[in-house]
Amino acid sequence: MTETIINLDSVNPIEFFGVNNGKLDLLKKRFPLLKILSRGTQIKLSGSEDQIESAKEKIVLLVQYLERNGNVSHNYFEQILGGDDAESIDMFVEKNPNDVLVFGPNGKSVRARTQNQKLMVSMAEKNDIIFAIGPAGTGKTYTAVALAVRALKNKQVKKIILTRPAVEAGESLGFLPGDLKEKIDPYLRPLYDALDDMIPADKLGYYMSTRVIEIAPLAYMRGRTLDHAYIILDEAQNTTDLQIKMFLTRIGANAKAIITGDMSQIDLPKNQKSGLEKAARILKNIDGIAHIELDEEDVVRHRLVKAIIKAYDKDNQYNNPS
Repeated sequence: MTETIINLDSVNPIEFFGVNNGKLDLLKKRFPLLKILSRGTQIKLSGSEDQIESAKEKIVLLVQYLERNGNVSHNYFEQILGGDDAESIDMFVEKNPNDVLVFGPNGKSVRARTQNQKLMVSMAEKNDIIFAIGPAGTGKTYTAVALAVRALKNKQVKKIILTRPAVEAGESLGFLPGDLKEKIDPYLRPLYDALDDMIPADKLGYYMSTRVIEIAPLAYMRGRTLDHAYIILDEAQNTTDLQIKMFLTRIGANAKAIITGDMSQIDLPKNQKSGLEKAARILKNIDGIAHIELDEEDVVRHRLVKAIIKAYDKDNQYNNPS
């Protein structure tokens, strides 16, 4: 018979064991051939070596989940214990530390899913400003928001600021119903959607009310200095030269910024040039600023989106030969 002791110092033991040891009972039920004892922040396993190794693997997954999410329901505790199928393993196992960014409210992991998204994560860890440029559906904004949420959860920053230029895409703000907030909110909806996937509704509401997370049009950034923050400028192809310069010069101490954009979807008036192309070009060789270009291979939406992007690219090349 083999014995081993596992320490749970990094998590709340009450969350792990459950009220009246309800979750511990699930662990014992999953491994009936083991003798499992809890004492303080430790678990003692006694039994055959292979059974102990199997139990240790599950306990490590549960600890990882708790470290990132703070709590685990009975349902997910049971799913992790029984997760031998590919879908469950993909959902809970941290295959690579750079892949899993945060766990959403439903326990599903938010991860970098393509090589360029993983590269974006790696770049963000080594640089303070990232330019992420690519077509729709490549996960630019989603990955950027996940990085910001992870930094907030890890207390690397004190707040998240998400901003977009409020530029009409075929309709005029003046003709939209409602007050200014109601007119602007549709432009910011993709940012709200990403946050909804990553933060429980009650906690997100608290963060928004206390301005720990702020979502605002780009014009609201003028005159501010943004310290100890993770700042994301989305849809940056719709900024003018002066606007993107204004944004970049707002960045303060202990702050990180990600600028995302799609140069194929510029909604500026015909007499205005996008500031994104110039900013990405003239800031290319500055230490601490990184650049990544995503393409159709990074598309994580419906399978037809990739085909649509390729078709438009082919048409543009045909009609606008270099």
